[in-house]
Amino acid sequence: MPADSSPLAQSVAEYLSSRPWMARWLESLAGRRYRLAAFPDRVLPAVVVAHRRGDPARARQVVHAVEQNWIEAPTGARQAYEEILQHAPGLIVVQLRRTNLCGCLGHRHVLVKEAPFSEPHDAFGDATVGEMDIAFERVEKWLAQPLMDTALDTQFIAGSRLKEFHHQQLRFRLLSVLLHEIHHMVAPQVPEQVVREASLNFYRESLVNYVNIARASLSLTIDRSFSRLGKE
Repeated sequence: MPADSSPLAQSVAEYLSSRPWMARWLESLAGRRYRLAAFPDRVLPAVVVAHRRGDPARARQVVHAVEQNWIEAPTGARQAYEEILQHAPGLIVVQLRRTNLCGCLGHRHVLVKEAPFSEPHDAFGDATVGEMDIAFERVEKWLAQPLMDTALDTQFIAGSRLKEFHHQQLRFRLLSVLLHEIHHMVAPQVPEQVVREASLNFYRESLVNYVNIARASLSLTIDRSFSRLGKE
């Protein structure tokens, strides 16, 4: 469901645009921007991507990951997160950063610090608010599954399909980090190793599924963007 089909996302969007002009002016002066996203098969949670003025393309990648790539993941991969998303905060604020000094891909925040969401508001209804950060450039460079990523990458040659594959790969990485931090929000007592294994499984299954669909749907005699698909 796109953001404009999510009641909570619509309510939050209206709240952001109806705040006092001084608050919005200061926010604009500081270069802060917000984009709303919603999972296509769920009413909650809604996602707010908080980003800098110069990063709209990065923010769109996160929105695309939530609204399109999530539903493209295999059913089993999504079902593994069913209970986690059921118990997640109704509104997830993602502070999109370019990098983190600590080198981490992201963090769950104990307190909500993003100003428009740090205090309860009628626009949120009964939804609780959770916050995290994601370091976009760190995720871009991250080899989630080094052997698998390299093996899949070498099946493509230069061209539109290689670019498409890399975009898809990046969005599944962003989605796995998002789910990883939501898992921490819902079950902070669960060991990091368990949370990491779950998010890496989601990434692996989703990316392999994407490549398998490409194998089945592309005509290799016409589309030469694949180099060795089907030659194993």
